[in-house]
Amino acid sequence: MKSRLIPLLPHETARSEWNHPIVDSRLSTLVASKNFVIVARSHETLRALFNISHSNMKAIAVRPGTSNSVHVAELDKPSVSDIPDDRGVLVRVLKVGVDATDREINDALYGNAPEGYDFLVIGHECFGIVEEVGSAVKKVQPGDYVTCTVRRPGGSIFDAIGRSDITSEEEYYERGINLRHGYLTEYFVDDEEFIVRMPVGLKHLHVLAEPMSCAAKAVEQAFLAQKRLQVWEPKRAWVTGSGQIGLLSTLILRLRGMEVFTIARGAKPNLKSEISEGLGSTYISTAEKSLQDLAAECGKPDLIIEATGSSAIAFECMEVLGHNGCIVWTSITGGQRKVDVPSDSVNLNWVLGNKLLVGSVNANFRHFESGISDLALGEVTYPGVLQKILTNPVDGLDNYAEMMRLLVEDKDALKVYVNVADG
Repeated sequence: MKSRLIPLLPHETARSEWNHPIVDSRLSTLVASKNFVIVARSHETLRALFNISHSNMKAIAVRPGTSNSVHVAELDKPSVSDIPDDRGVLVRVLKVGVDATDREINDALYGNAPEGYDFLVIGHECFGIVEEVGSAVKKVQPGDYVTCTVRRPGGSIFDAIGRSDITSEEEYYERGINLRHGYLTEYFVDDEEFIVRMPVGLKHLHVLAEPMSCAAKAVEQAFLAQKRLQVWEPKRAWVTGSGQIGLLSTLILRLRGMEVFTIARGAKPNLKSEISEGLGSTYISTAEKSLQDLAAECGKPDLIIEATGSSAIAFECMEVLGHNGCIVWTSITGGQRKVDVPSDSVNLNWVLGNKLLVGSVNANFRHFESGISDLALGEVTYPGVLQKILTNPVDGLDNYAEMMRLLVEDKDALKVYVNVADG
């Protein structure tokens, strides 16, 4: 074999970083021959050398560990053949929602890149249309509107039974959050296990499916945990926080017939109060009434869904929960804030009151399906209200700076989402 000049990716070595099965195989043969020279150059020359066809696509990504590193990256277009056993579903991305998680990942508070990459594609709330499926796929077909779950299996028993949303492993895999690329790109492919069909009639609510799944799981977890009481029929619920999770939790609890108080900082009138009251909830501003005053005036709640993103409020809720009650924490707080807690009082009242605290994160496909069903019921029960959550569209992947600006600077941006493509 004649000596060949083989270009590599910048700062990478052929065997450990290229991470492409065809290239790895052919490089192994060349390495064994010892009749070649390797120099750093580009993806394109490698592909040409090995006759590998490709199609590039844009993606919005960050460099984990580097603050404010959001940028446009490039990925190869995936194929249904990337998924084993003919179970692949290729989805053309139409819209992707972004939230505080994406902002905090860009702030380098958490998140890691997939193996073999120095960047992480963000965005974990997707809506798209199926373009192609493997021969073994039965759940969806080309032309279906779909969303997709976020967590991917690790090695625990919970991962093995389809409950990766409650994995017992410290290391977890989440698309757009940790060790798996997200959806802020043009196409993605995944196993049909993680694909969830969206009704055509809910197309206008698109990226709300993922946050709705988290709200559905939070409420479900409360009812499952409270089976410890044999009988638990909550009548009064508080939702602290009026972001997307808070408002969607408000919807679910109202659909279950509870008296609901949606509690947030902003004074009325505002969009969040308009939406919560449109769902039949009572909106309370903490600028005008404290949690303790609300409990004294209206009675302590049986259930609290905590979704403020504030650890201070999360702990304050423990002081006002009713006997035999349950709090579900859904917030992720990535900072270092510390607060004083009346620990003796909380300990006394929680033990004597048989109270329960539950943490809830992520969701599996069953929660997506449950949440989508409640979105449909919510649409006919409270027509036109839910769409008001979708406040700030951003057109195109190239407008990533505006997307992040809205997340960081615009306190009135209730739901930011990127219009990736028409469909």
